[in-house]
Amino acid sequence: MLDVWMYSLGSVLLISMISFTGIFTFSMNENTLKKILLFLVSFSAGALFGDAFIHLLPEAVAEEGFSINVSLGLLGGIVMFFVVEKFVHWRHCHIPTSEHHPHPLAFMNLVGDGVHHFIDGLLIGGSYLASIPVGIATTTAVVFHEIPQRMGDFGVLIHAGYSKEKAIVFDFLYSLTAILGAAVALAIGGASQISHLIVPFAAGGFIYVAGSDLIPELHKETDPSKSAAQLIAFVAGVLVMLGLLAVG
Repeated sequence: MLDVWMYSLGSVLLISMISFTGIFTFSMNENTLKKILLFLVSFSAGALFGDAFIHLLPEAVAEEGFSINVSLGLLGGIVMFFVVEKFVHWRHCHIPTSEHHPHPLAFMNLVGDGVHHFIDGLLIGGSYLASIPVGIATTTAVVFHEIPQRMGDFGVLIHAGYSKEKAIVFDFLYSLTAILGAAVALAIGGASQISHLIVPFAAGGFIYVAGSDLIPELHKETDPSKSAAQLIAFVAGVLVMLGLLAVG
């Protein structure tokens, strides 16, 4: 169990450190940034779907069988992320803030980020309770998703009037709720039977994020060559998850 705690806390600390990637957006011109985000968001969608269907759901079914608990856990993850977006007014978005595409107020964005990272911590901790390889795969999928997300959120804070330094510090501090989420998952899951619900819950959350947020965002691009690049990046994300299965 000590190994599970070490892997989990190390993973969520890594996720929190990704907050500092936002500063690199200021060293790129707008066209370069859009091209990078196009690839990263596509890759992220493939990685999230891949983790859900290649690692998490097979693990849940192997432990529980295709039971009602797996279905309820899966639906619970979908509902939880729906609630976060609907009532905390936070969503995964990588389009720069503008007059025609406004983002939530900076404080609301930070609160939403805090809730989101807490849930990320729950998912990562719960995945490590299932097994170390599943935890590593889930951490990898979250990392790939968090990089473009952090770049987008950093832009929101700057647009709201935060200095670069203040934006980085606040983004990092709110991301530390992931550590709390992992600790809660490990403490509760390690002492009860709830751990078998966390793995399908994580799968449901990833399916929701990839399907309702990332895929619709990718469909806004209609240029054939860029759409082909999206497809390649998406498949690459799935293949990375498949490769991790072989390694595990």
